[in-house]
Amino acid sequence: MPGSKKRAKGLLMSSNDFAIRITNLSKRYEIYDTPRDRLKQFVAPRLQRLAGQMPKQYFREFWALKDVSFEVKKGETVGIIGRNGSGKSTLLQMICGTVSPTSGVVSTRGRVAALLELGAGFNTEFTGRENVFLNAAILGVQQEEMEARMEKVLAFSELGDFLDQPVKTYSSGMYSRLAFSIAIHVDPEILIVDEALAVGDARFVAKCMRRIKDIQDKGATILFVSHDVGSVRTLCERAIWLDKGHMVAQGDVFPVTGQYMEFMFKDEEAEEDTLREEIAKGVSVSATPTESASATATAT
Repeated sequence: MPGSKKRAKGLLMSSNDFAIRITNLSKRYEIYDTPRDRLKQFVAPRLQRLAGQMPKQYFREFWALKDVSFEVKKGETVGIIGRNGSGKSTLLQMICGTVSPTSGVVSTRGRVAALLELGAGFNTEFTGRENVFLNAAILGVQQEEMEARMEKVLAFSELGDFLDQPVKTYSSGMYSRLAFSIAIHVDPEILIVDEALAVGDARFVAKCMRRIKDIQDKGATILFVSHDVGSVRTLCERAIWLDKGHMVAQGDVFPVTGQYMEFMFKDEEAEEDTLREEIAKGVSVSATPTESASATATAT
């Protein structure tokens, strides 16, 4: 029937209207106590299998991220919050493709420009100008096209003559200026910002925030990681809270950041697991939490 076809088409469009889709994403690292244990892990299990023995494990598992799933729609701005070591940077690196997941699937649609940890994506022996062309080429922007934008890159970064100096001579603030200027001048469809603005001075940070707003208005999708809850609330519509590699909650930005702030300012002696259970049950604030089991599990 015509009506049913129309509904089916609408459902199909809705399911495909995403910029980033994360499905059961996990990242495991192997922690070795000594270099000798690393060598043992490389050799011994093979010999043990040949001898018909159960292979022994010579490392400890550390799960930086465990079974995380969410979706970001096109044109949406989502903040990712959590304490240091909660898995935020690992998640963004997997979305960008610089780190491979242990399991799970990452799907993105559109050109991704990222500001990850300081200096990521730069060759320190190259000049700032050469790094502009290098990063643009990685993102599929032709050199001629980038040359036409170079004056804008220079003007925004305010690097002046330092643009033609090796980036190994740059301060952390200069790194941040150049990285942000490159990211916004390659016409990103997905912009990922991971605490890169934390090293900038207040005036430049305000300038960057205004430009992020402009990118939002053009319909780009933005993932924004920050410890500054005020900035997350200003820029983002939704928030995702990670803790110890697990997703604790996701939903509208004010309820989720409110839960996070409550969690952070509780008495240090309070039981964290108990608080996560309360949040997962919706006792504190109404949001969209993950299952309590995931919220309370620890990365082992």
